[in-house]
Amino acid sequence: MLKVDRPKTLKENALESLRDAITNDLFKPGERLVERNLCESMGVSRTVVRECIRHLESERLIVGIPNAGFMVAKISSDEIKEIYDIRTMLECSAVRSCALNADETVIKELHQLREKIADCLQNEEVMQALKLTTAFYKLIFTTGGKHVAWDLVERLNARISRLRALTLSSTGRKTKGPDNLLNIINAIEQKDTDLAEAICKKHLTEAAEIASKLT
Repeated sequence: MLKVDRPKTLKENALESLRDAITNDLFKPGERLVERNLCESMGVSRTVVRECIRHLESERLIVGIPNAGFMVAKISSDEIKEIYDIRTMLECSAVRSCALNADETVIKELHQLREKIADCLQNEEVMQALKLTTAFYKLIFTTGGKHVAWDLVERLNARISRLRALTLSSTGRKTKGPDNLLNIINAIEQKDTDLAEAICKKHLTEAAEIASKLT
C-alpha cells in the first residue's frame, strides 16, 4: 500500500504553532500563558488550547504553576549541560555507526538536507531549518541502526530545538552550524569514524558553550 499523507487536524496545527512560538522565543521563558489570549490569537477553542498545553507540558516546554495557570518553562544551566551531555553521547555514537553503514543514497540525502538547512538559515527561516535539522539527525541515527537512541532523542527534541534556536542567535552560528554538518557528512562519506565523532563532539561542545552563556 502507498502511504497517503493525511491533512493535519486543527489540534495538530495549533500544537505546532504554539510549540514553534515557544521555540522561536515569541513566548519568553517564565512568561504566563493566558488561555483566552491563546484562543483568540490561534482562532481555536479553549478545549484545543488546553489539549495543546497538556501536550507541551509533557515535552517540558510548559510548566504548571499552582493557582496561577501555566507559563513557558525555563531551562536551567544544569539542564542545558545534561541535555548536551546526553546529545554528545548519543549523537557521537550515531555518527560512528552511520559512517560504517551509509551508502551513496544516504550521503546524497544528507547533503541535500544540509543545503536546505543552510538556505533556510540564510533566509531567516529558522523554524524550517530546525525541522530539517531534526530530519538530518534522524537519518544519521536510523542509518546507523540507532533506533532506540533516536526514540530517546525524540523525547528531548522539543527542548533540543529550543536550544538550537537560541544558539543560532549567536554571531556566525548560522554559517558555522551548516559548515560543521558538512564536515560531519564528509567524514561519514570517508567512513572515518574517529573523525566523524570528533567533529560531532566539537560541534556540540561549541553549541553547549553558547547556550550556557545566553540563558
